[in-house]
Amino acid sequence: MPATEVKNTNGTVAVPPSTRKSEAGSSEPGYRVIRRNGGVTPFDPAKITIALTKAFLAVEGSTAAGSRRVHDIVEELAEQVVSALTRRADADRLFHIEEIQDQVELALMRGEHHRVARAYVLYREERARERAAETVDAEAPQSTLQMTRDDGTLVALDEARLAEIVHEACAGLESVSAEPILSETKRNLYDGIRQDELSLAPILASRTLVEQEPDYAFVSARLLLDKLRREALTFVSERPEQATQAEMSERYARYFPDFVAKGIANDLIDPELARFDLERLGAALRPERDLNFQFLGLQTLYDRYFLHANGTRFELPQAFFMRVAMGLAVREIDREARAIEFYDLLSSFDFMASTPTLFNSGTLRPQLSSCFLTTVADDLDGIFKAVKDNALLAKYSGGLGNDWTPVRGLGAHIKGTNGESQGVVPFLKVANDTAIAVNQGGKRKGAVCAYLESWHIDIEEFLDLRKNTGDDRRRTHDMNTANWVPDLFMERVAADGPWTLFSPDETPDLHDLYGKAFRAAYEAYEAKAEAGELRVFKTVRAVDLWRRMLTMLFETGHPWVTFKDPCNIRSPQGHVGVVHSSNLCTEITLNTSKDEVAVCNLGSVNLVNHIADGALDLERLARTVGTAMRMLDNVIDINFYTIPEARHSNLRHRPVGLGLMGFQDALQKLRIPYASEDAVAFADASMEAISYYAISASVELADERGRYPTFEKSLWSKGILPIDSIRLLEEARPGVEMDNAATLDWESLRKRVKKVGMRNSNCMAIAPTATISNICGVSQSIEPAYQNLFVKSNMSGDFTVVNAALIHDLKDRGLWDEVMMSDLKYFDGSIGQIDRVPDDLKALYATAFEIDSAWLIEAASRRQKWIDQAQSLNLYIANPSGKKLDELYRHAWKKGLKTTYYLRSRSATHVEKSTLKGTDGKLNAVSASSVSAEPIAIDPNAAWTKACAIDDPECEACQ
Repeated sequence: MPATEVKNTNGTVAVPPSTRKSEAGSSEPGYRVIRRNGGVTPFDPAKITIALTKAFLAVEGSTAAGSRRVHDIVEELAEQVVSALTRRADADRLFHIEEIQDQVELALMRGEHHRVARAYVLYREERARERAAETVDAEAPQSTLQMTRDDGTLVALDEARLAEIVHEACAGLESVSAEPILSETKRNLYDGIRQDELSLAPILASRTLVEQEPDYAFVSARLLLDKLRREALTFVSERPEQATQAEMSERYARYFPDFVAKGIANDLIDPELARFDLERLGAALRPERDLNFQFLGLQTLYDRYFLHANGTRFELPQAFFMRVAMGLAVREIDREARAIEFYDLLSSFDFMASTPTLFNSGTLRPQLSSCFLTTVADDLDGIFKAVKDNALLAKYSGGLGNDWTPVRGLGAHIKGTNGESQGVVPFLKVANDTAIAVNQGGKRKGAVCAYLESWHIDIEEFLDLRKNTGDDRRRTHDMNTANWVPDLFMERVAADGPWTLFSPDETPDLHDLYGKAFRAAYEAYEAKAEAGELRVFKTVRAVDLWRRMLTMLFETGHPWVTFKDPCNIRSPQGHVGVVHSSNLCTEITLNTSKDEVAVCNLGSVNLVNHIADGALDLERLARTVGTAMRMLDNVIDINFYTIPEARHSNLRHRPVGLGLMGFQDALQKLRIPYASEDAVAFADASMEAISYYAISASVELADERGRYPTFEKSLWSKGILPIDSIRLLEEARPGVEMDNAATLDWESLRKRVKKVGMRNSNCMAIAPTATISNICGVSQSIEPAYQNLFVKSNMSGDFTVVNAALIHDLKDRGLWDEVMMSDLKYFDGSIGQIDRVPDDLKALYATAFEIDSAWLIEAASRRQKWIDQAQSLNLYIANPSGKKLDELYRHAWKKGLKTTYYLRSRSATHVEKSTLKGTDGKLNAVSASSVSAEPIAIDPNAAWTKACAIDDPECEACQ
């Protein structure tokens, strides 16, 4: 292979841009390298091959020179290095020579060539000492560098301003220093550097220090703010402009009306926003809150949320929050006062609205809802209408849950043609491809989940949809899937009984029945099948089908396991319909039919922000929940509905889903280990408070605005609150194991609900918060920490994530040093195996795979008693086996959970071990993921010793 060529994974040859030639023969702009002397040269992959070869020669001697083994290893490693450098880089990206050497070192460690890597590290350190000795007495030369402005003109590079910006970014953060950032930044400067490259240089320099000191995540964000300010202020003022953070205390208010005007002029902001008192709102902006961002959060907003015109971001963070708040307050009477109230809540990070709300509030198409649930009819018109509806709903950033159970199964009779049905699977393939084609307005991946009841004749094929083997025409590699499991099936599994599969065209009422009524109808159909009165059916052993469900969940991560009966029995809205499925992320449980597409509007309380003086601050939580519920209720009336069935359903029932995030952070702030009775008790107490205040807020809104139209005959109207509906489940399924203790004054609230009514049919649902928790810089949803040090990937890139609380505790005990950092990497972000870490810290900072998932289920069960919908509950299992999975999911069912979400399992390869100091994903990542991306084939009859893990960083459809 020529030295300038790198093979792609598909076997084709990729030529780096620096080596490509135009038709005239001249080199096109491409990747370039900054040498240590400041010079810039074209990037030459051949030099990487040479360096690797020399490293092997140094360790293995001259015999390595002609070794085919070494030659092949070097080629493979060189390909990895080039791929890592160019994977997310722009076509004209600059690399520093040290950055390239970092990637060489990382590739050697990944390949477990430890002796060669060690020699390479020692060589680099020796050369660094030699260079330092050569320059120690040299007088620093006066800078004569120039910068290329956006218009192409050259000006002297203003190093004084560069230093001012870096020092300002470090202000108020005791554990950081401007000097290493400035030193690294200057190393990456060259004569004629572009203005955008100059803005990026200190950001990249700061990001490499995050693993050493977490506060550099704040520094990196503040440096990004400088780049954003220049971009936004120049756009709105139509002249080159930049400002420091200090200058923004006055500039923000003047910028805000210009921002609104520019947004309207570019058809991005609703002209109605110009009718607000913009001077009053601009004066209410809190510029200092820009400093609360960590880099991952701000970069995510920059890449995907801030308004832009022709690629130029012109929306600053506080303007962003105010734009969202104005959009939510547009129909309020005193809308300026409400906008300021909503803005204060969002910008404080006490509460965050879901991604569609953040994307679209205040715009020309305010599609603010997160989730849509549909039922697919059993005819071609209905099926393809459902596919079209998916496309329309997904276009403006909605996540979809489709109930496919009514569609007749394989072999069923088609009366119109006197033929036989191909079943549900071919139509699922169409829905899968539609989700990919309509990728939520180009902002994130389209996402849909198909649900099928466990008695459907096609259930066995449905289980195979995500497999990588078999007929690809009957596979849906991009669609999520979920089992909608009746209690009767779980009882048959426990009793090792038979289970009969039917086609819904012959058993149509099963779809709408649950509890005792389902049991009676199902057993009657079994009798008809045995008597030969049904055409399409199949009897299997219930345990065998259950094992196959768990096997597929284990191998492919799908279908998820969700429970039909508790979702319906405890639903407040059983008097007007049936819950036929959950949504994309398994937290929504709302009725669907051919006339109603369920819609849910989501947002999450940041729990850790409500911990004060070692306890939950109930007064602050009550204020937060009250304002949040008003915002969520406003969404229903403001919303842009793409199909009439969604509008009809949402206005009729007015459901919302208030959730939470930062649960693990709150535990760590309270010094409570996740795997403990105290954590279960806190899950109970915190959710009880959120539930109490959410229901109270909905009552107050009903008093002000009126009840939701279908309130009468609901469980609410009978004084049956979520905590009371446990009794209904116990009556339908004796033996359910749910706690029913309470601490707040529920009796008074119960009476007020019956008297005044509710504004919303449903109030609570805990979503994954995959993105909005990043924005706020807290742990996701109710999740335990995935790792204490890792590189997170999402659509904005790769980001070093480090548990700041752990690092601060280690520092307080004198344990944070280079060795500890190295150990943390070696043990995949876990401190459990590091001997010198005290046991109390090991318990407090135990990661997801070190915690028995039974604790997650116990905590979830305590929350579920207060929630009128459900929760996205991921389960983790480090050393899975068939027996463990069986016990885990049966335990979830017995504890009264309505749904479960992903099963996450360790792969054979964990975090890559590295001696690198910097771990920024775009520079020198320690880990792309500690979870396998590909399913591992297993023998379903054997003990399960491996599991494919499901960790999709782009699964952000709900939040």
